[in-house]
Amino acid sequence: MTLIGTSSLDVLPLSLGGNVFGWTADRETSFAILDAFHAGGGNFVDTADSYSAWIDGNSGGESETIIGEWLSSRGARDVVVATKVSQHPEFPGLSAKNIRAAAEASLRRLGVDTIDLYYAHFDDETVELEETVAAFGDLVTDGLVRYTAVSNYSAERIREWIGLAEARGQALPVAVQPHYNLVHRNDVEEHIVPVAREFDLSLVPYFSLAKGFLTGKYRSTDAAGHRSPRAGAASAYATDQGLEIIDALEGIGRAHGVSIAATALAWLKAQPTVAAPIASASRVEQVADLLDGARVDLSDAEVAELSRVSEWIPATV
Repeated sequence: MTLIGTSSLDVLPLSLGGNVFGWTADRETSFAILDAFHAGGGNFVDTADSYSAWIDGNSGGESETIIGEWLSSRGARDVVVATKVSQHPEFPGLSAKNIRAAAEASLRRLGVDTIDLYYAHFDDETVELEETVAAFGDLVTDGLVRYTAVSNYSAERIREWIGLAEARGQALPVAVQPHYNLVHRNDVEEHIVPVAREFDLSLVPYFSLAKGFLTGKYRSTDAAGHRSPRAGAASAYATDQGLEIIDALEGIGRAHGVSIAATALAWLKAQPTVAAPIASASRVEQVADLLDGARVDLSDAEVAELSRVSEWIPATV
């Protein structure tokens, strides 16, 4: 188990991504996935109020609704739920009025009194940051949210957020959610990790498995034959270096008796400031691999080898 930043949120170092609930996983399948995750010791679920508004017939909030119904039906009070604001079609942006309305809507869908971890999903530069920070602080003061966090923010904007919150005497963010994995490292390691270390923030990375590439399913840049809606994006990583990373993951994973995906998650878990990588499952049989990633501990040499083969090398002109 691990604590998220300076919070009291004690979680298994893996967050189950709820982006697929109501999208590639229907209600019944989502319940089975959540059951398997919880039975395996998982207690941290990540979603957003906008999941999955991009699907025809959906309006946003489908994932939160499914999670809320599961929490209620299972009486799972030990589960930490993170959700986000700024992208729901009815609640776009980060004005104070919108943040309050979106949080109240999320609470209703989740069927809880308090959101454990509430993210600003994407920076909204059309609104003064001071207004956004104050609105998030008020949610904590009023008991609607336990802890605040930011997602997809630059290091500069994170510093600005913290400075404003400190000046107001309001709750500071405890986590940052960036795009981070073995094939997408540089920006996070160069800019986000230093600010996270400075302010005791935990990283909760998304796209931890590079849209499925780091499962080892995509060994060619040709996505033909793959039914996954992310196949095209995932297969694009199947470069010479990408395939070298997969080979290294496969060898190290074999030594631990775990999959390529579990090994990729274990590497990410071992990185400075990372608390819990986010990974999703569209089928219940995928959950075991994710839980393996939370539990396997790579040696320093294994972490170093994966870091070496995945090191970004600028193209020569």
